[in-house]
Amino acid sequence: MNTGEKIKVLYIDDEQNNLNGFKAAFRFEYTIFIAVNISQAYEYLKEHPGISVILCDQRMPEKTGVQFFEELREKYPDPVRMLITGYTDIESVIDAVNRGHIFRYIKKPWTDNDVRSAIEEANKFFLTNSLLVSKNKELQSAYDELGKFAYSITHDVRGPLLSIIGALDLAKELDDLTELGELLDMMSESVRKLDEYIKNTHEYYKLKRGLLQFEEIDFNVLLADIAALFRIAGRNNNIRFTSKVIQDVPFYSDEISIKMILNNLLSNAFNYQRKNEAEKFVDVLIEVKGSNVEISVQDNGIGIHNNHINNIFTMFYRATSEETGSGLGLYNVKDALNKLNGTIDVFSELNSGTTFKVIIPGKTHGAQ
Repeated sequence: MNTGEKIKVLYIDDEQNNLNGFKAAFRFEYTIFIAVNISQAYEYLKEHPGISVILCDQRMPEKTGVQFFEELREKYPDPVRMLITGYTDIESVIDAVNRGHIFRYIKKPWTDNDVRSAIEEANKFFLTNSLLVSKNKELQSAYDELGKFAYSITHDVRGPLLSIIGALDLAKELDDLTELGELLDMMSESVRKLDEYIKNTHEYYKLKRGLLQFEEIDFNVLLADIAALFRIAGRNNNIRFTSKVIQDVPFYSDEISIKMILNNLLSNAFNYQRKNEAEKFVDVLIEVKGSNVEISVQDNGIGIHNNHINNIFTMFYRATSEETGSGLGLYNVKDALNKLNGTIDVFSELNSGTTFKVIIPGKTHGAQ
């Protein structure tokens, strides 16, 4: 909200001389819109959503100012409404004030100081109310996230812990090393899921609170560090993993955000493989083209049903029950891309695989 801009005021009166005089008196202090009838007023409101103060004469030919404001309140509730009226209309004005249709009224004949004071007061009320609405939305969003987070803690943290506890209880009664090995594998998988959940939760809060720091990125170095970890997972799970970088020019962006995007996309590709597929693969290609970097992560895993594509970037959303995840990974990817002004497209076919294509614009050297 830019409070440095001029206050936008709409004045409605069926007498053109009054409109001209009003505009002449306040045109240097405020952005003034004048309307000779209610239809014209609605046109201004439609074309200029930033109007914060509306003044209307009570004695209009189509309907009274009170009637207009009562109707206006339903269609445009945000602008502050003020009535210009004579003493003969005072009862209807008081009723309108009490019912909330108008903020205040200005008596005829008015002075410039009367109007100026009323506009300033009305705009302060408008700014305060707008801020409260914005804060309420933020609070509701935080409340919704907290509810989802509480459910996720129960499901994604307690579930693996119970699996580990159960496996430990069973292990106490077993002597067979093969069966013990299977229990250890199960516990290892549960610990991995817990670790992934903690990592994604940490990334989420880091993204929410962190500032971007732009620096030159060598994608050969960046991808080599990340790929080293996933090659181990590839060998352990019989997944062919290839990575390629094409970069001939410098690229500047926030390295932490890009690492997080790559990590999460690759984690998804490795986690959601088809268990019975003989030739599993994950391919990543990073290519710097001009001022943009294009990142492609492709796999031949379980794929995503078309019904779920539009929801996979929603917090705590899971498109499949075949593998349990935090539901934060792709949400974090989308959040990071929003901060970097990047885009992501998903191409997927059930039981055939998924490809994520990311485009991130770079910053000029030294940009903040």
